[in-house]
This record gives sequence, C-alpha cells and structure tokens, in this order.
Amino acid sequence: MIEKRLSFKEGGWLKTNIKYAVIGISVGLLMSAFIQIFNPNGIQTRNVLFNILFSLFITLSIANVIALVQCYFTPAKIGFWNFVWIYYLCNLVGLFIGVELSYLIVSLAFDFKYDFIGHINDYKFNVLITIIVGTLILLYHFQRINAEAILKSKEMDLVKLNQLKTAAELQALQSKINPHFLYNALNSIASLIHEDADKAEDMTMKLSKLFRYSINTLQENHVSINEEVEILNTYLDIEKVRFGNRINFKIEVLPELNDKLIPRFLLQPLVENALKHGLKDVRNNGEMRVTVAQNASRIEIFIYDNGTPFPAELIAGYGLQSTFDKLQLLYKDDHDIQINNTPEKHIKISIPFI
Repeated sequence: MIEKRLSFKEGGWLKTNIKYAVIGISVGLLMSAFIQIFNPNGIQTRNVLFNILFSLFITLSIANVIALVQCYFTPAKIGFWNFVWIYYLCNLVGLFIGVELSYLIVSLAFDFKYDFIGHINDYKFNVLITIIVGTLILLYHFQRINAEAILKSKEMDLVKLNQLKTAAELQALQSKINPHFLYNALNSIASLIHEDADKAEDMTMKLSKLFRYSINTLQENHVSINEEVEILNTYLDIEKVRFGNRINFKIEVLPELNDKLIPRFLLQPLVENALKHGLKDVRNNGEMRVTVAQNASRIEIFIYDNGTPFPAELIAGYGLQSTFDKLQLLYKDDHDIQINNTPEKHIKISIPFI
C-alpha cells in the first residue's frame, strides 16, 4: 500500500516542483498573515517577501531531497517505519539547504555578508513549521494511497464479479440443447428401435456424446476447430436419420486451422437454425455447406444452404440469438456477423485468432 512514491512518480519533475512551489508560497503567506494578526506593530512588506522566499526555497529543497532519496529507498525495500524516519531526516536536510540558500540569495540581493550557519535561532522556528507541514503532507499522501488501494481492490472485485457473471452466462449458453431437437431425436430413436436396433443404439450413443459435450465439465470457453467439427458431425449424423437423403451436408476446413480455437458450441446452433428455418420443407436436393477459412488474422465461418431465404425482418431464433450473445460476451465489438441471401444464402461470422 505504501510502495507508491510520494511525489515525482505522479507527474514529472517540473509538475511536482510547481505543485510544491505553490505549497511553499502558501505557507509563507500564511505565516505572514499570522504575524500580522498577532503582532500589534504589523509586518513590513519586505518581511512578507522574505517569508515567502524562505518558505519557497525550503519547500522545494525538501521536495527534491525526498524525491532523490526515494530513487534508492522505498517502504518496500527498507520497511515502513525506517522510511518514515528517513522522510523526516530528508525534511531536516532540505530545511538546512533551503535556509542557507535563501540567506545566500538575500545576501547577494541586498549586498550584505553571508554568514554560513550564522543564524541558528532561525532554525528553531523553521524546524517546528517543517515538521508540522511535512507531517500533514505525509498523512495526506498515505491517506490518498490507501484510498487508491481500496478503490483498486473494489475495481478488482468488480472485474472478478463480471468475469464470473460472463462465465456463468457462457456456461448457460453452452449447456443449452434446443428442446425441439431433443424431441425429434428421441422420436427418431423410438422409431428405429423396432426397425434397426443397432442404428438406434448408435444414435443413442451419439446423442449422449452431444449432451456430454454440452455439459462442459472443464468450463472451457474455446475449443479447437477440429473438436467443433467433430461434434457437428455427431449432430449431423443424428439429423440424417430424420432427413434421410433429402439434404447433402458438406464441411470444409483448411487443415492448418484445425488446431485454432473458436467459441465452444458455435457451429451446431447455426447449422440447427438453418435446418429448422431454411431446409425443413425441402423434399430433395437440399444443400448445406459449412466452410471455415482464414482472412489475414481472422477466422471466417460460412454456413451456406439453399433453403428458404432469410426474411427482410429477421427474428433471431435460439440458434442465432445464442450465437449473438456468445460472441458479444467473448469478443465484445471485435466480431462481425453478416446474414445474406445473395449471391448465395449464407451466414458469415468473423472472429479474431486467439
């Protein structure tokens, strides 16, 4: 919490010196005001200027000494209390430099002899003021650093909360299986039991595999394209029992993309959406093609079919809406979805490599 430096790290040498110059001038004016209030004879203008000059050079000297020392000593390196003692020692060293520098400048300006350390009495009052002002500045910085640490901790908690929320939403999206698909698959299995028991068993195993994939016990948000294609083939094998030879399915993936990562359960809902809304009434010669390609540093996924064109006012069903939500959670605005009827009906998704 105390590792952050007290001065120069915040805005550079010039900005910090300007800030502490303002503090020094303010202290000088405040001291002059107190003298004016409590001294019946008031204070001369020249003494006001002297107070401001001395306060300015003392404050700047202390600030620069502390900044120099902090290049080598920090609370993390030497411990908190050792740092505090060094801080006050820097205040006294800076005080000494500032006082002597002020007397030197005044002696040159007003042409009188400069007497090095010949003004011990002045140090008594200046030490008191330096300790008071230095303590106030130290407390201010520590309180601010503590407040920043608390704020950062709350921000981290909020980030973690959002991450957990996103993970939960993704898990919910990835674990959904369209109930219409389940209903149709179970009906197909039931009809196969009496006609082809072996095929019914194989379809049951594939349905089990699809459900196991949807459960996502490892909490993965991304899987390889090869895994996605494998589970898509499993899904299509189940649907082929229902559609028979009415639809020809084709999947094209560049070999070098097999190990690239894409969102889990991205392809299957899109294909299911095309079957449900585009190809459900096709009696023969239905075509569906899934293509995964690369364009520069992005992956492009195309879902083609020759079924019913997309309506002008497309209403996102389960497949499309789950895809929209998933891509928004994972990529924010760094993804693109295009829905086209020409020159060939297709959905195109573009996402970055990860």
